[in-house]
Amino acid sequence: MEKVIKKIAYSAVFYEDLKFIYSYVLETFGVMMAEILQDQILNQTAGLYLHYYLNPECRHLETKTQIYRNIILGKYLIIYRIRTNKIEVLRALHDSQSPKIIKATIKIKTK
Repeated sequence: MEKVIKKIAYSAVFYEDLKFIYSYVLETFGVMMAEILQDQILNQTAGLYLHYYLNPECRHLETKTQIYRNIILGKYLIIYRIRTNKIEVLRALHDSQSPKIIKATIKIKTK
């Protein structure tokens, strides 16, 4: 079976989430932890181009085609959408976020 490599596109909302997470972790745990978590999030999403089906379907965004998946990184969910020619990284949210906020992820667009 041939592996399909897809381009990764990031939403503007994902970058806003990343800034918020960094600021929160910086204030709570310090610079080192904020940088480590930010690096982990970026490394996990950068590796999606080849391994996008390895993560579970997002339980808040279930579809027949299972296009919404999430990476679980500690207490954070990184939600992405699988498209024909690309992977769209949509959000990075704390797992305590309201399901309503997570469901709004469907409306997010990438460039």
